[in-house]
Amino acid sequence: MSLNLDAIKAKLNQLNNTDNRKQNLWKPEPGKTKVRIVPYVHRKENPFIELYFHYDIAKRSMLSPISFGNPDPIVEFADKLKNTGDKEDWLAGRKIEPKMRTYVPVIVRGKESEGVKFWGFGRTIYTELLSIISDPDYGDITDLMSGHDIDVEFTPAEAAGQYPKTAIRVKPNVTPATEDKDVAQKITSQSKITDIFPEPTYEELENALKEWMNPSDSDDADVNTNTSDSNTVETSATTSQEKKTDVADAFNDLFNN
Repeated sequence: MSLNLDAIKAKLNQLNNTDNRKQNLWKPEPGKTKVRIVPYVHRKENPFIELYFHYDIAKRSMLSPISFGNPDPIVEFADKLKNTGDKEDWLAGRKIEPKMRTYVPVIVRGKESEGVKFWGFGRTIYTELLSIISDPDYGDITDLMSGHDIDVEFTPAEAAGQYPKTAIRVKPNVTPATEDKDVAQKITSQSKITDIFPEPTYEELENALKEWMNPSDSDDADVNTNTSDSNTVETSATTSQEKKTDVADAFNDLFNN
């Protein structure tokens, strides 16, 4: 049996992307950390990068091309489900829609030599930062010479069922982002967000959706091998298929018409 070189290359790319993300992303640690949002050099007019991700389709998160105004077959499928007139289909469509997460380039105080990292957060932090910037008492807190540092306080979840908390406080004093030429060079040579989150092709997302809709035959074989009562397996599979009939019809309409 010959090696599947395409699968090996895909796995290698996945591992390289994972390493790249670890090096270029910043996540708050427990306690307080001071950061400075800096301009995104690849789009200087706005450092806030809104990205949309699929979390429920593949075994890993996948960037949606709608982040850049490009077509996404999973979004098209979700829209089709939501327009069937069936409540369960509508909920299924909403579930597989991509979710937004916003990223900004930052330098971490005390670790400026590591260069620019990208900090990702949800709607609450995003809204708060936009509100602060729109306040004339603060203005453009990302300005390299007259901006503001931010204290980020992260509190991990204290118990099962609870959520971690992130709070921010913009420092009142105006300070330069850096006075170190080496750090300034790192700020101006930051990575592109698509180097960290490559945009998948339409075909890649289409295949991910098809695999999600139709689990592989090998998975089915494992279930049958490990189940003593084949009649039970057959009945369960039939019931599961009936529940997905409307969704599968919509799926077929999307890709086969």
